[in-house]
Amino acid sequence: MALKSTVFKAELQVADMDRAHYGTHALTLAQHPSENDERMMVRLLAYALHAEGEDRAPLSFANAMTEMDEPDLWRRSLVGDIELWVDVGQPEEKWVRKASHRSREVVLYIYGRNGSLWWGQNRGPLEKLANLRVRQVPAEASTALALLARRSMRLQCTVQDGTVWLGDGDATVEVELVELKEAVLR
Repeated sequence: MALKSTVFKAELQVADMDRAHYGTHALTLAQHPSENDERMMVRLLAYALHAEGEDRAPLSFANAMTEMDEPDLWRRSLVGDIELWVDVGQPEEKWVRKASHRSREVVLYIYGRNGSLWWGQNRGPLEKLANLRVRQVPAEASTALALLARRSMRLQCTVQDGTVWLGDGDATVEVELVELKEAVLR
């Protein structure tokens, strides 16, 4: 018998002063049986960093854990084109390359102890992808984010001058993202 995903509910209040986005997002996250709390919370962080107002196409969770052709998050246009592809983790270089051909913009969030090693091994071919942005969540921050995971969460995310604070009222995690590669969008 196959294990089922665990459902998490989150009310996410975002105050992103860098992008001038302020909003509250009611989210349902399905945590795949093979996904740990750390990865799920980095997905939630990525959502907060790319959330937009109602005047844009919605950002939504995709099925990356079960479908190799889908990211963790994406924004699709009204005609179905992929405007934004967001992945979390350390995917194979060929999948990142494929995503860059399918989407206008690709953002990859690497995290954990082996993130720098993965980047060192994949940097060469990935540097050639103009529409790819690579950001690293420091291992201490991603570990601390996992401690915020609850089946029902009320989270506040503040972004100012590149620093991110994500908290639940009892604890707050400061995340200093490391920009490993900037995208050059046309």
